[in-house]
Order: sequence, then C-alpha cells, then structure tokens
Amino acid sequence: MTSARPKVLYVAAQLPKRSETFVYRELFGLRAEGWQVGALSLRGPERDLGDAALDQLAGEALVFYRGAGALAAGALRELLWHPLRTLRTLGSAARLALRWGDIRGAHRLKVVPQALGVLAAAEELRRQGIGHVHAHMAHAPASVAMLLSRHLGVPFSFTGHAVDIFSRRTLLLTKLQRAAFCACISEWHRSFYQDELAAAGRERLDGGRLPVVRCGVDLGEFAPTERVAGDRLRILTVGRLIEKKGFDLLLRALAGLPGDLPELECLIMGGGEDADALAALCAELGLAGRVTFAGAVPNHAVRDQLRDADLFVLPCRVARSGDRDGIPVVLMEAMASGVPVIAGDIPSIRELVQDGQSGLLVAPGAVDPLVDAVARLASDASLRAKLAAGGRARVEEEFSLRRNVARIARSIGEAHGLAPADS
Repeated sequence: MTSARPKVLYVAAQLPKRSETFVYRELFGLRAEGWQVGALSLRGPERDLGDAALDQLAGEALVFYRGAGALAAGALRELLWHPLRTLRTLGSAARLALRWGDIRGAHRLKVVPQALGVLAAAEELRRQGIGHVHAHMAHAPASVAMLLSRHLGVPFSFTGHAVDIFSRRTLLLTKLQRAAFCACISEWHRSFYQDELAAAGRERLDGGRLPVVRCGVDLGEFAPTERVAGDRLRILTVGRLIEKKGFDLLLRALAGLPGDLPELECLIMGGGEDADALAALCAELGLAGRVTFAGAVPNHAVRDQLRDADLFVLPCRVARSGDRDGIPVVLMEAMASGVPVIAGDIPSIRELVQDGQSGLLVAPGAVDPLVDAVARLASDASLRAKLAAGGRARVEEEFSLRRNVARIARSIGEAHGLAPADS
C-alpha cells in the first residue's frame, strides 16, 4: 500500500458550468476531505455564476483549447523535450481514431486536436504534480482524460451520464476497458456498461471497476422549509429546454387539467434549443397567464424557488435521438428540499423516485398519466406531505453529497493502492 494521496485533475467540457452542478460539488467535496484537486476545462469556464467559490474555480481552471497557435506551440515544445513519449501519444491517438465500431466518423477528426491539446497541457500538469485524472462525461472529457493518462503515465477514470453515452457516444468500450474505474451514477448504468461490453464480445469488468457513485446533493444547502399556502398551487420545473426533459408534455398536461382543481401557476427555469417552440405551444394552449419561462438561472435561484414550490414536475422521456436522462440532480434537490415530485418513469430514475413512496412516476411520453398525477397531488395535501417526507428520506439514504464523495474518494484511493483509511 502507498501512503500519499495523488493530486487529482477533474476534466469537464466546462468547469464550472451552470447546468453541471454535480461536477464542481464533487470537486469541492473532495477538497473538503483533504484531497488536492485541480480543474481542466476543455472550453472556457462559465463565469459570473453568483458564487465566489465558483468564480475562483473558473479563474484557476486550466483551459484546454486555447487557440490553434497555442496548441501547436505547446505540442512542439513537448515534442522537443519528450520526443519518444510525444510520438507514442500521437500514435495512440491515431489508433484510437481507427477503432471501427467504437468511434463514429465525425468524432475521428476530433482525436487529433485532443492529442495536441494533451501535449500542450502536459508541461503545466507535470508541474502541478497530477497523479490521477477523472473526467465527468464519457465523450470528449473522457477522451482527453484517456490521452492524458497515456501521456503522463497516470491512471484515469470517468463518470458517464446521459447524452455522452447515447447520442454522442465516443470510444466508450475502449474507455471502459482502459480506465482504472468508471463511476456509475446508477445501478442501471452499471448494467448498461456490462451489457454493452458483452454485446461487443468484450470481457465484462470486475464489479470493483464499476462502483456506484451518485451525483450527490448537499443536505444542508437543500433542506425542507415551512411553506406558506398561497392563492395558487406553485409548480416548479428546471432543466434544459430540450426534447428529453418533456416540458411540452407538462404544458399539454396543464392545459388538460380538470377545471375543479385549485388554481395553478408553473415556473419553468432553464434555457435551450426548444425555448421558442415551447413558448409558442404555451400561447397556443392558452397558458400564458399561468406559465412563466425564467430562462437559464444560477443554482442559488433554483434553491430559492424550491423553498416556495408546492410541486416539482420533470416528465423525462427518451428522445428520438436515443438521448435520455440519467438521474437528474434537480430531482434530488427538489426531494431534499421537501418538495413532492412527479417524474418520467425511466429505469435510472426509479432508483431515486420510488412510485408512491418518494414521488410519483408517470409513463414517459404520455400526457394523460401526467394529467392524472398532477391532478392527484394538486387535490391531496396529505399525499403531497407524505411524498415530500419520503423524498427527503430517500435522498438522505443514498444521494447525499458526503456519502458519494466518500465513494469516489475510495475508488480513486483503490486505484492507487491506498488503504481504505487513507482514501
């Protein structure tokens, strides 16, 4: 067993990013437990997110793509100082681009700039003493992590989520086989990875290389508060305005509710490619006075709205592209805040929302079951209270940030031969 914890590098497409709270929370959680953790943002990080800690993280993150000139100059320096290692890394990247069946044509071209970026970043990462690389998202961030691992001679790991393992999948099977471990945000993800390997004729992984590490919620930051009844039942939903979130289903369900229910108002927080289409649908359905689109907001604004919400609805479904949600963190935040939830019945979400106990599940893609679920909770305050308590208990049991930071720390430690007490 070794005794020193490695310095860890977290890699993400943008770090920090408004919609990926789970990445920076995990990073901060590891730091709070005494780990040294650096940040690599493939593109420039999002700034002005309303939190001084996030502003500091954005300022310290190493930006991977810094322009063609900087990449070329950095790669040339690496070639001059470490010629054999550089040539091996470039050769490895070329072989990855030719892995038929595990990488799609459009993604092959991206391997070259990713390799150049690795070469350009190598000098700084050596100076920082990086000993382990962990990526959030199994596509580009994990590709960079895998190449960095090869070039720096350190282990890498990654966490897969949703679009990155479905419609934007890239070298997933290769990454699973090469990574020290792949953190699974659900038991469903663990089974998915094993099934994908088996279907491709590749060897299944030892269970220790597929640990379940949830995207955790700070139970102190998101906590139940006493709610004052208003004139209207307040429905909240949060997420990117894209097909898989099912916001169009929610609008149609609101328009189809019976007239004898309490008056409702709905706040939709988030931005995305379907914003204009959803606004048009809202007007078409005559919901303009009951539905408000708030656009993209910082996470603290979501927390504030959860304190006043009576019901949280996220009718997730499988998009036509095959993309689907993993376990949306905002569902955990709502449940931790003591807000009863309704969600689309997707296998991974069932691990969080247990129908009738910690929330209600509805058939994905269908409006009528959603109408029934909203109507049921709108007219039954005791059921809302029961599900609110059950939701909070479920998050405390399995989805707390502290519990899952301990899990990722243990997996990183095991990858480096650390005794459990050291990891």
